Amino acid sequence: MRKHAFFLFLSLTLASLAGNAAELKIGFVNQERILREAPAAKRVQDKLEKEFAGRRAELDRLQKQGRDLETTLQKEAVTLPEADRVAKERQLSQLTRDFQRMQREFREDVSLRQNEEYASLQERANKIINSIAEKEKFDLIFQEAVYASAKIDITDKVIKALSDK
Repeated sequence: MRKHAFFLFLSLTLASLAGNAAELKIGFVNQERILREAPAAKRVQDKLEKEFAGRRAELDRLQKQGRDLETTLQKEAVTLPEADRVAKERQLSQLTRDFQRMQREFREDVSLRQNEEYASLQERANKIINSIAEKEKFDLIFQEAVYASAKIDITDKVIKALSDK
């Protein structure tokens, strides 16, 4: 008897939801597209590239210095006195460690700054999405979906609004 009551309740609930679903206005926003295509996202990327250009150049310089030292060691390994060869190998080893440490710190710093900048952009996008939802009387806007029809996709509106600000 309980099973029948539960199924009756479930059927009535689904039927009432189906009747109300025709009145719902649903939208979808593709966050990945916003972060990839919005002019504001491109400005963030340019800003970060400029911010880290000096450190990237320093890493490139260290990498080249290491390659040059390695090449020198390979060419002169036979003719170098043992003490000089060992000193150059130590120097190369130290240079490699420094490069790896700086490269790791660089990646961590870039990642941190990207997260900060994209979080700010995401916050602005969310405000715009809320504004669009209020103006156009949306009942629900999804930011993630397995599938979303193009007729409910409002990503272009959000990208345009982000470029206007």
